Amino acid sequence: MSPNFLIALRFLTAKKRAMLMSLSCIVLGVGLFVITQATTSGFEKFFIRTILGTNGAVRIADKIQDTMGAMFANPDESSMVFQRDQRKYIEGIDEPDLLIKALRPFANVAAVSQVVTGSVTAESAFKEEVVKLYGIELDDHIAVSDLEHQIIRGDIAAYRVSPLGIMIGSVMAERLRVDPGDSITLKTREQNRRYTIMAIYETGVADIDKERIYTHLGEARSLLKKTTGASFLQVGLIEPNRAPADAFLMEETLAHSATSWQEREKTWLEVFRALRISSAITVSVFTLIAGLAMFNTLAMIVMEKTKDIAILRSMGYTQDDVLQIFLWQAGIVLFIGTILGCLLGLSGTYVISNVPVRITGIFATDTFIVAWSGWHYISAVLTATIMVMLASIVPARRAARLEPGDVIRGTAQ
Repeated sequence: MSPNFLIALRFLTAKKRAMLMSLSCIVLGVGLFVITQATTSGFEKFFIRTILGTNGAVRIADKIQDTMGAMFANPDESSMVFQRDQRKYIEGIDEPDLLIKALRPFANVAAVSQVVTGSVTAESAFKEEVVKLYGIELDDHIAVSDLEHQIIRGDIAAYRVSPLGIMIGSVMAERLRVDPGDSITLKTREQNRRYTIMAIYETGVADIDKERIYTHLGEARSLLKKTTGASFLQVGLIEPNRAPADAFLMEETLAHSATSWQEREKTWLEVFRALRISSAITVSVFTLIAGLAMFNTLAMIVMEKTKDIAILRSMGYTQDDVLQIFLWQAGIVLFIGTILGCLLGLSGTYVISNVPVRITGIFATDTFIVAWSGWHYISAVLTATIMVMLASIVPARRAARLEPGDVIRGTAQ
């Protein structure tokens, strides 16, 4: 074992309380950093899974028609150049089957579901609500969403074999005071039809659960008088993170607007990013305090151990040796603190993941959602290391500059 290391351990015992304060701040800083990042990242990832499970990775909708105002002549060529921001959009998709066929060559496309939508009035024995009717092919839609796993009451298999069966959201069911097996009337301007509720789903997204009714595609076409076409295509991707690039290519290839989930949910994604950064800054205060405490402790040791340092220099210890002794002190406390901090973060994250909490609005969960990632621990340890070691360098260098002659003359600075 290095003599410098042993001397550092000896110096540490001279300031136990101060070192324990630095140690406790490092433990809290690292532990809380891990916990806050695990929770904020966990909720963000769960939100993303919810969005992908309800609205898909890419939504292809309106047909693009380039207007004359969106075109100008290329001075070098005879062709016309189109400006994307001046395009005209024609609502709906005229040939959904052709678009679905055109999407198959895209390597990242997992499945496609065509959807026909329209506003209707849902009437139960207690209340009326204006809702959005979604006509789907069940198997296709299950392939691009988590609808099958979002059923909380009723049976999706019963819906599959019932031509006049529907599935409604949990918020809507509560407002209309209905349960699976009950019937409601869906009204349009031209006609009214009675449907049986076969299942109730819950996505956790309040805007969806309170207004969206699923029915069979053919029945939706008949009720809404939309015998051809589709309102939009919901596309599931193998790698959802590539959605922006895929959406751009789809839009250019298919001449229909294509929106990625990152673009649709940009606001919420920015909110989660801000929460991660703000929580990291907040809990890093503990690590900053640990660094300041380490600076103060080492500075006091330098003052109190001036004669000891002079003796070491007289015995042949170099400035680098003295520097190492004081950096070893910071390193020992830092090592113990980060190990204990990571254990605190690990245990704290596990405990929090089992805390019951009921959250609805943008997603639904009954417990805290956490993300287990090694990067959280690496980031916490790096933050603590940088702050503590930077704070330790100044007193360590001051100790290294002490000369035996200056100590004897009383002129050491």
